Amino acid sequence: MADRTVRWLRGGVLATAALLVATGCSVTTSPSDDASDDASNAPSSPPSAHPRPGTRWQPKPGTRWQWQLDGAVDTSVDVPVYDIDGFENDAATVAKLHAKKRKVICYINVGAYEDWRPDQGKFPASVLGAKNEGWKGEKWLDIRRLDVLRPIMAERFDMCRKKGFDAVEPDLTEGFRNKTGFPLTAAHQLAFNRMIASLAHERGMAVGLKNDLEQIPELVRDFDFAVNEQCAQYGECERLKPFVDKGKAVFHVEYEMAPGEFCGEAKELGLSSMQKKLGLNAWRRAC
Repeated sequence: MADRTVRWLRGGVLATAALLVATGCSVTTSPSDDASDDASNAPSSPPSAHPRPGTRWQPKPGTRWQWQLDGAVDTSVDVPVYDIDGFENDAATVAKLHAKKRKVICYINVGAYEDWRPDQGKFPASVLGAKNEGWKGEKWLDIRRLDVLRPIMAERFDMCRKKGFDAVEPDLTEGFRNKTGFPLTAAHQLAFNRMIASLAHERGMAVGLKNDLEQIPELVRDFDFAVNEQCAQYGECERLKPFVDKGKAVFHVEYEMAPGEFCGEAKELGLSSMQKKLGLNAWRRAC
């Protein structure tokens, strides 16, 4: 099925959702998370902006998180991981979250061109495909052209690193299942996704696999965590089990189901789950 990534109009342009971050230790969830997640934490010493070699963050199953892509980031949510837009947020916002001992994930769209991004002029016309239907200003990328896309994505990931992000959430990593205008295959997608993972790792950052459930068996070793939308609604959550089995977090959201409808299964599987509104503002209801 097609990628179900959520986007919204913000400030007159279309913005895309951010991805996951990692904490250095295992965190368990409890039914009281909703109350504690609204509390503030006193500032503490921030971690190093650039991870040392061999110290890449690895979030554990059950790690609580916040995903906010709309509006000024509410840094008061008491969770260890934030996922926010890499272009829309500056180093000061990341540092503020680090001061509260949060890990921060940098959301970046890697599978589609977006005509409002500051680096949009670096994409040659030859790699721009069909419109990503439903998302204004987006066109699918020809992910077969690793030679063209690698340096562009490398610059984006350099931006994430320079701002101090701990991890990257690359979006639209299952173009081969969509009408992109290119004859993409599963093999093309695997090669592209592995390139994306290597770019993050080369910069000392963790990286999450966004959706792309079909290729989890091949990619679980290449990625440090997973990000998923609506696996409960579509009866697909079991397919994320390989990440949990390897001690890697699965950051999961539902939009149309209430926590009482999916939290039982989510906790049994070890997912980090919450309900969010489609706009992806600060509102959340955690399991």
